[in-house]
Amino acid sequence: MNADRILIVPGWHNSEPAHWQSLWEARLPGARRVAQGDWLFPRCQDWVDRLADDILSSRGERVVLVAHSLGCMAVAHLPPEAAARVSTALLVAPADPERRAQLADFAPVPYQRLPYRSILVASSNDPYCPVRLAGAYARVWGSEFVRLENAGHINVASGLGEWPQGLQLLARLGVDVDPAELLRRAA
Repeated sequence: MNADRILIVPGWHNSEPAHWQSLWEARLPGARRVAQGDWLFPRCQDWVDRLADDILSSRGERVVLVAHSLGCMAVAHLPPEAAARVSTALLVAPADPERRAQLADFAPVPYQRLPYRSILVASSNDPYCPVRLAGAYARVWGSEFVRLENAGHINVASGLGEWPQGLQLLARLGVDVDPAELLRRAA
C-alpha cells in the first residue's frame, strides 16, 4: 500500500516539536497534522468534526491515521462516512477520558470494531491510561495490541525521539515507509 495522506492526530495540548509525531510530520511524505481549534479545552464533537473534515477532504487519497492519546479517542468517535475513508491507523497511548475531568466530553468511549486495520500501542506504566484498559480498547476496536514496557505516555518525557519502533509498526501496517532511510535522513 502506498499511502497518499498520513494524518497526524495529536492528543490534548498538541504534540510539541520534539514529540515523535512532530518529527514524523516533518519527515513522512504526505503527512499533515490535524489542527484542532482548542488544544487546552477539548470538546469531542469539535475534534471529531475537524478530523472528519480532514479525512473527507482527502478525495481519492487513501488515509492513514497516526493518533496519540486523546487523538485516539477522536479516531474512535469518527462517524461511519469518515471512518470508511481510513485505510489503516496507528493508535498510540490512548487516553482514558473517564479518569480526567478535562477529557470527560470524550466519554463514553465507543466500544465497536474499527472498519480498518489498526495497531494500538500502550505502555505498562502510562500514567494516563492503565495498560489493561488499553488492551480492552484494542480488543473491542479489533486492533493488534503492542505492549511496551515502562515507556510512560509514549511521548517526549519517555525519551523516544524519532521512535524507530513506531516507524516499524507503521511499515507493518502496510504504509510505504522505510524507517532506516527516514532515520538516516534525520541524522
